[in-house]
Amino acid sequence: MTAVLPGALHLSPLPDFPAVEAGDVLADLVITSTRQSGYQPPFGAVLVIAQKVVSKAEGRLVHLQDVVVTAEARALAEATQKDPRLVTLILQESRSVIRTRPGLIITEHRTGHILANAGIDSSNVGAKGQSESVLLWPENPDASARDLSQRLSAAWDRPVPVLINDSLGRPWRMGTVGFAIGTAGFEPVWDQVGEKDLDGRVMKVTAPAIADALAAAASLVQGETNQGLPAVWVEGCDLRHDDQANTSVLLRPAEQDLFR
Repeated sequence: MTAVLPGALHLSPLPDFPAVEAGDVLADLVITSTRQSGYQPPFGAVLVIAQKVVSKAEGRLVHLQDVVVTAEARALAEATQKDPRLVTLILQESRSVIRTRPGLIITEHRTGHILANAGIDSSNVGAKGQSESVLLWPENPDASARDLSQRLSAAWDRPVPVLINDSLGRPWRMGTVGFAIGTAGFEPVWDQVGEKDLDGRVMKVTAPAIADALAAAASLVQGETNQGLPAVWVEGCDLRHDDQANTSVLLRPAEQDLFR
């Protein structure tokens, strides 16, 4: 294994990660795949894992033929030109609808994250020709990350931080990028207020979103289509250990939001 230079970030995706099905113990799959790959996660390495495999393991796959469409969903589906069964699920998974246009629904997910279609996705959820299915986010991504972190920490007898990521769009920017939707074992935001820059100036508002930066970096090697690399070990990032912190600190409070 190549040594990680000081200040360098090293990402190691797990090759040949098995297909995940409902009921699988995701931690066991990660442990087995890591050991088979020959990778030895050093102290401080964080596991970044794609939301999709977490949702699959937790049985969050829904067959659209089983969805009972609501009147509210039918009206919104007509306005947005979307499948009313999908819209029913979007509303079920959301606190509120933020914006809509034909072909797009932006909502505030139950977890507080703002994104398109409440994070519901139909890619890589089943072979073409099977019944139409979609995948919902985990019920509680932070709890999912915490459970995975505890199991991996026990396997390696040291704290193993975990981050669950998904690719989301951003206001004012084209394209998607990886975001953290669940974290465990570290501070997602590094508050550097009070620290000094190279010229000795005291920082007043600097607070890097470490979790989102890691999520974005890992998404580059995870891929978005048929790469099959949902789990990535990342080393070289100076994380601040915290067993209580979660992704809620990444969400801007509504009273500070100038655009809703």
